[in-house]
Amino acid sequence: MLIFYAVFVFLIVQRLVELKVAKRNRAWMMSRGGKEIGAGHYPLMVLMHAGFFISLWTESAWKGYPLSVFWKALLGVLLVVQLLRYWAIVSLGRCWNTRIIYVPGGEAVRKGPYRFLRHPNYVVVILEFAVIPLFFKAYVTFFTFSLLNAIMLRHRIRVEEQALLSHTSYSRVMGDRRRFMPGRPE
Repeated sequence: MLIFYAVFVFLIVQRLVELKVAKRNRAWMMSRGGKEIGAGHYPLMVLMHAGFFISLWTESAWKGYPLSVFWKALLGVLLVVQLLRYWAIVSLGRCWNTRIIYVPGGEAVRKGPYRFLRHPNYVVVILEFAVIPLFFKAYVTFFTFSLLNAIMLRHRIRVEEQALLSHTSYSRVMGDRRRFMPGRPE
């Protein structure tokens, strides 16, 4: 149970800090002419993420906070995923956000993990929605929220890329990058 609460509290604090950073970055981008799109699905995304943590806690508590027999390996994967998260956030700098905001005429970022793929931050979320529930044998949470996240990301990425392609250097800078895995373009 101690491991569950340590991981859970870490992730919640992490998300709260990220929301504060996103709010600051949003103000900075808007002051430079930033435009937000996809605001209509943002509350659903927030609800999905909150639901993920509620489901994780509920399912884990109901089962007695079990750990996978592979918990050490999964913890290692989770730590690597967190390093990828921070690498993506630092690489985007003030352009990183939980919302979809672009500055018309802006230059797309092509450093850090963005040298290799278009959406490393979404890769992080996909991996977290898998690794965290598996860590605690929360299989209902794993299946439910992996599916919901796939649906959300399908819509969100389409909206995000359409705006970036139309209003920034995204096509020129990221056109030869795959969305989720390094390698040849899709």
